[in-house]
Amino acid sequence: MEFRGTTICAVKRDGKTAIAGDGQVTMGENVIFKSNAVKVKRIYDDKVVVGFAGSVSDAFALSEKFEGMLQKFSGNLMRSAVELAELWRNDKVARKLEALLIVADKDTLLIVSGTGEVIEPESGICAIGSGGNYALAAARALAKNTTLPADEIAKQSLLIASELCVFTNDHITVEIV
Repeated sequence: MEFRGTTICAVKRDGKTAIAGDGQVTMGENVIFKSNAVKVKRIYDDKVVVGFAGSVSDAFALSEKFEGMLQKFSGNLMRSAVELAELWRNDKVARKLEALLIVADKDTLLIVSGTGEVIEPESGICAIGSGGNYALAAARALAKNTTLPADEIAKQSLLIASELCVFTNDHITVEIV
């Protein structure tokens, strides 16, 4: 049985980036295995925030490899992400990771996939996981129509997603960088 972590939303606004994640981990399609998991954390001396969605074991592996790249490239987020993507293209085992990360430092916001893609969202808003599309739509609407700060937009977007997606709950962790 596979364990899956779900929804993460990131918002970059007014010089700050907030990444929020829900707490639900599901086992298969029918069982809530854990409701208070933390899927957003600070790494690299608290200068980088990372959130993960997808297969839990794959997400941990991807996160660990990304953190290793940050160490190798002195915290350069973009270079670390690109080098990690290159590693995926050359490693047949790593290509199979079913996970996505959202990573951010004070300047850069990226989505990093377990299949070797690195995407910089053009709007400063992104979301991943089963409730990602709900959270993304909510975050875009809130950013466009309110003056809420990044952390509140990310949190409210996940709360909205939790009302629509059965794999997303309202136990939310938010980190700001």
